[in-house]
Amino acid sequence: MDRAGIAGQRLVSRYIEPSDAASACLVGRAWVPASGKSPAGPSVVAVRADGVYDLSRAVATMSELLDMPEPAAFARGARGELLGPLAALLSNSDPREHRDDRPWLLAPVDLQAVKAAGVTFAASLLERVVEEQARGDPAAAESIRHSLSSDIGSDLSRIKPGSADAERLRSALKARGLWSQYLEVGIGPDAEIFTKSQPLSAVGFGADVGLHPKSVWNNPEPEIVVLVSSRGGIVGATLGNDVNLRDFEGRSALLLGKAKDNNASAAIGPFVRLFDGSFALSDVEQARVTLVVEGEDDGFVMQGESSMSQISRSVEQLVEAAMGSCHQYPDGMALYLGTMFAPTQDRDRAGGGFTHKLGDIVTVRAERLGCLVNRVNRSDLAPPWLFGTRALMANLAARGLLSAAPVLHARRA
Repeated sequence: MDRAGIAGQRLVSRYIEPSDAASACLVGRAWVPASGKSPAGPSVVAVRADGVYDLSRAVATMSELLDMPEPAAFARGARGELLGPLAALLSNSDPREHRDDRPWLLAPVDLQAVKAAGVTFAASLLERVVEEQARGDPAAAESIRHSLSSDIGSDLSRIKPGSADAERLRSALKARGLWSQYLEVGIGPDAEIFTKSQPLSAVGFGADVGLHPKSVWNNPEPEIVVLVSSRGGIVGATLGNDVNLRDFEGRSALLLGKAKDNNASAAIGPFVRLFDGSFALSDVEQARVTLVVEGEDDGFVMQGESSMSQISRSVEQLVEAAMGSCHQYPDGMALYLGTMFAPTQDRDRAGGGFTHKLGDIVTVRAERLGCLVNRVNRSDLAPPWLFGTRALMANLAARGLLSAAPVLHARRA
């Protein structure tokens, strides 16, 4: 597709609702313009058959909603104010169509810690080792990829992390000088869990996603994100794009924070699908996540897919590795589950591999979760993150939405 075709298309036209949307309990967040004496601010919303409803008078934050004993039942029964049809909010979430006097979607998380699990699929494990061996140089990746495939083998899916077979492979690779920090977390006993971004910093449907301006080798990572209550219960799921800088991380694992956590580098949404009688963790574990990247001015198209059935550790194991007796999150947690997709498709030249260009449109989809769509920009050009926790508390207070809800974990002030 030519530049005019991509640039002229509306992001809302790429949205695909869940295949069973009529039975899905979908909740999210939207920025609601000022009305009367009420200031503008973020609200928890529910998607219903006739449109998107503002639930802010019933529940102030997504964190509070997800900590309820039965979040789906509450969201379905709560009274709310109709904000408009879903298509209108999706359209107004595109920066090229945006109007401040109409509501638009935000990332469907607020006070939760935003964490991510890495190297969770054997299919993408080899690519992490390629990044490490290439030291951030995309030109060296292809030859290293072939060499490692011969030495290690590209199929590690039968190795259970932390098992006796994994330990034997680990010892053999160490003896051959082929051990890697990525193999350590890919087949070793401990999962990689890192901080993807700060509470309230994630971007939602339609927003620009950001790349560090110094990065020359980067990619999207299409993933499922699970939502976890403060008690450790997995209560829902959504989609995510764990924007990744392969050159930064490949140069040094100590640059992981710079590779992963930049302005607009965490996309989540568009909605959280709450677990209920129609959707459960077992459905997440069998989901297929698809990716489409469309270049704005070069006609490039890349497609990929991840199957959650191929994940190396269970979702429960990943949540337990992030949260438990040694590490609590009193406001809950959003956890990216990782991807088996690692792009190797050449874009500009043979052997050059893939990297983003500004204006790329990235679409992440799962049949029962819907569709997350974002444009690629630079982190220093995307809208800066200015609305943090203090701003949220002040805004909720000004709107009369703060409640005296009981604190579940109050052992430490």
